[in-house]
Amino acid sequence: MAALRPPRLDAAADDVARTAAAAPDWDTLAAVARSCVACPELAVARQRVVVGDLPASGRPRFVLVGEAPGATEDETGRPFVGRSGALLDQLLAEAGLSRSEAAVLNIVKCRPPANRTPKAPEVACCSGWLRRQLELLDPPVVVALGLSSAKWFLGPRTVLGEVRGRPHPWEGRAVWATYHPSAAIRFGPNGAPRAGLLADLTAVAGSLS
Repeated sequence: MAALRPPRLDAAADDVARTAAAAPDWDTLAAVARSCVACPELAVARQRVVVGDLPASGRPRFVLVGEAPGATEDETGRPFVGRSGALLDQLLAEAGLSRSEAAVLNIVKCRPPANRTPKAPEVACCSGWLRRQLELLDPPVVVALGLSSAKWFLGPRTVLGEVRGRPHPWEGRAVWATYHPSAAIRFGPNGAPRAGLLADLTAVAGSLS
């Protein structure tokens, strides 16, 4: 008698990818994503799926991609609206950028319990949503905030200190990897992450002008 095969670890990710790819527009994609239960642990613990914010009008000048929602984001259903979001808005303004011109996304759309780092299967499951979002938005520039986001775009062996400060080609777009605002908060106003994040956002602004 043949042994029963365990379910494929990537089956849920494949299902999400197919569903996301079939969405013809942002509103359809967002509606389907909000009912996603591909990651059981996240689906049970979350309040809301944080799909992402669109720019005020038209195609985004750039896209900001973070790691995952935190407590405030889970409560409100919007990305980067807690302490990290407030600092991000401040540094964007100092760099000469406006959040109103950007789309704001995360690689994982549900808050991990206790704000832990998303697990690899969770990132894989959510990748279909993010990939389709980028296809629909078609941004010329992507800013990857933090190591998890940088690894999604540039590979699992990415070292943030080695890749930040310059653009990297990714599927016809320029990807800039930089520090996450939470790191800037953790290391304080005089810490290297805050200075590096501001410097990188200023460089992004220069590339868009």
